[in-house]
Amino acid sequence: MMAEAAFPILTTEIRYEHDVVLARQRVREVARLLGFETQDQTRIATAVSELARNAFQYAGAGRVDVLLERGEDPALVVRVSDRGPGIADLAGVLEGRYVSSTGMGLGIVGAQRLTDRFDISSGPAGTVVSVAKTLPRERVVTPEQVAELSAGLAAAKPNDPFAELQQQNQEVLQALDQLRARQAEVERLNTELAETNRGVVALYAELDERATALALASQHKSRFLSNISHELRTPLGSIINISRILLHRFDGPLTSEQEHQVELINRSAQALSTLVGDLLDLARVEAGKPVLRVTHTTVSDILASLRGMFRPLVLDTRVALVIEEPDVAMRLTTDEGKLSQILRNLVSNALKFTEEGEVSVRVEQPEPDRVRFRVTDTGIGIASEHLDTIFTEFGQVEVPQQHRYRGTGLGLPLSRALAHLLGGTLTVQSAPGGGSTFTVEIPMVMIAPEDPAAALERALEGIT
Repeated sequence: MMAEAAFPILTTEIRYEHDVVLARQRVREVARLLGFETQDQTRIATAVSELARNAFQYAGAGRVDVLLERGEDPALVVRVSDRGPGIADLAGVLEGRYVSSTGMGLGIVGAQRLTDRFDISSGPAGTVVSVAKTLPRERVVTPEQVAELSAGLAAAKPNDPFAELQQQNQEVLQALDQLRARQAEVERLNTELAETNRGVVALYAELDERATALALASQHKSRFLSNISHELRTPLGSIINISRILLHRFDGPLTSEQEHQVELINRSAQALSTLVGDLLDLARVEAGKPVLRVTHTTVSDILASLRGMFRPLVLDTRVALVIEEPDVAMRLTTDEGKLSQILRNLVSNALKFTEEGEVSVRVEQPEPDRVRFRVTDTGIGIASEHLDTIFTEFGQVEVPQQHRYRGTGLGLPLSRALAHLLGGTLTVQSAPGGGSTFTVEIPMVMIAPEDPAAALERALEGIT
């Protein structure tokens, strides 16, 4: 609905056909004086012309009231009214469904498209159509200016109808020129779009080729890792066993220097064996051959295994290992071995990069069907720009501790892949000097995937 607080500018009665031309002429002049651009002047004048013609043709007479609506968004308002029989199928006209041999309704739809606001009411007592066009933002009109404008228009002599017709023809020609310019621009854009599409198609083809090559390279890499890991395990096992025999003096006593050298051999072989094991596990995951052994277990059993493994290894009294029991018992149905492997990797890393303070393992239940393990340390922390690097294969951040504790760069990528395979996630929050918190969240009851290949593909997204 149009606002009622508006200042009248002029009124024109529509009794004869040339009054339609007069109404158009005066409304365009008002629009010009109010600062509208030429194109908007034409839009407003055309809309009023169509509505006034409808009033004259279908109601025999009418009236055009021109007003200035003030407020936050001042606008030029034109109200065209008549005392005709009304419009029978107004909804059909507005929706474009009404078809008339005389063209009835086209003027209304056209006026609605040419203006910013449109309102119509129709009944047996007549029809009232109000249209409005918002004034240019920089234009401010005072009541005194409105009165001066109204007086000037009342005293002005209307132009000759033929001159008005000539003006309309010029406006039509200008509109055609603008349409031709827009059509040329559209054709140019279509040509550019076609060229761009060809470039995109070529780019997709190149990406497909590279994706195929990468997939093949990944298969070769996984096969190589699997084969070399199997080949290395046997001699490594022999080295570890022989060094243990020597350390236990089964073949005779050792000097202190010999014992020291054998211990170095044993520790190096065990570190290499851990690397080979991680490589083999990662190769199995990437090759789509991990074995899922879903069993029933409890959180307490998993935490007890962690305590048994790490308590003897925590020799530095400056670092406390805290493994807290949850407040309530939690039963899990998952692959206990893979979950334990994830937690072992996280605790081992935390101890490695924490010189003093605490490494803690805490368990919570965020939802009834999910369990969350948090491994938190007070170590050196990780900068935000390196958080993605630590989850890539062989990705390591250069820190002083690495010179004392050489890692493989495979533990975290493998742990994230295993967490995804268990139906969960592995995330990290860290800051330099503020320690790190690694969070593993998995379902309490794991459902074995119906499509292992698809599950593996999801598990490896963003890891390799």
